[in-house]
Amino acid sequence: MALRSCLFRSLCALLFLSSQPGLTAQEVRDGQVRFCAYNVKNWLMMDRAYGERVDIASKPEKEKTAVIATIKAIAPDILGLCEVGGVEDMKAIQAMLKTAGIDLPHLESVKGADETRMLGLLSRFPITARDPQPSLTYRIGETVYPFQRGILDVTIQIQPDFVVRALGVHLKSMREVKEGDQALMRRNEAYLVRKHIDAIFKQDPQVKLLAYGDFNEHAHLPAIDEIKGARANNETYMHDVQLSDLNGEVWTHFWDTADSYSRLDYFFVSPELRHHTDYRASFIYTDRDFHEASDHRPIVLGIRMKSFKKE
Repeated sequence: MALRSCLFRSLCALLFLSSQPGLTAQEVRDGQVRFCAYNVKNWLMMDRAYGERVDIASKPEKEKTAVIATIKAIAPDILGLCEVGGVEDMKAIQAMLKTAGIDLPHLESVKGADETRMLGLLSRFPITARDPQPSLTYRIGETVYPFQRGILDVTIQIQPDFVVRALGVHLKSMREVKEGDQALMRRNEAYLVRKHIDAIFKQDPQVKLLAYGDFNEHAHLPAIDEIKGARANNETYMHDVQLSDLNGEVWTHFWDTADSYSRLDYFFVSPELRHHTDYRASFIYTDRDFHEASDHRPIVLGIRMKSFKKE
């Protein structure tokens, strides 16, 4: 069964790629980097129910195996993860992927105020700079709140003359909390992300910048507008990469309790990186059994070394 499931996932990826007009699997890999962002749903120690018994345990092995099979089918060069428990969990994922044939030797992680979940990144290419933001805070009224997951910030040297800066983000969930208004908390976290983006643009206006992850927000709401910036023709505007799956659907998260499908996971690219974004090779991974691994579906961004910019 495990072999059939893995083969099915690989076939889905190939079918998606081959279904795109004028695009072959070989063309996708030539001169291109594949970036995958994936919320792996609680790859960490937590209370888990076993019938009437509740124990503190890690993510079930069946779910871990499904996550690894999904990533293997995508075969990313760079992998940004949400909802990983700690560095040891990241190393375990790294080792399991290497055994599966996906070698991503370079690792980064950042943990904010959330003691349970952190952000992680694995890369085939060297990480040449790090600027993590684990201790950011904001104020609502008289109360100071911490940015729960912080911002993962790495510079990745893909080629000697081609560098991408990647920001990993996991904003406050939509769950109501007693501490405050969850939507307002999320918007303030988004503001801190945007403030960091503005500082990066000030340092390097031509930066190839990518913000990725689980933003826990619908596309038309203020937190997403905060991330993108003031207006589309602004030189610091972060463009939302519109993705779809094999069936043309755009949802990335399924909430089974409410039977609700939503788009919560995004790639935002700077104007310079937009010129290197291959939209034909960017997609939401399609898998009938995606829920065996996570409540999120992975999103994939194709980055070409050669610019699409018209001179």
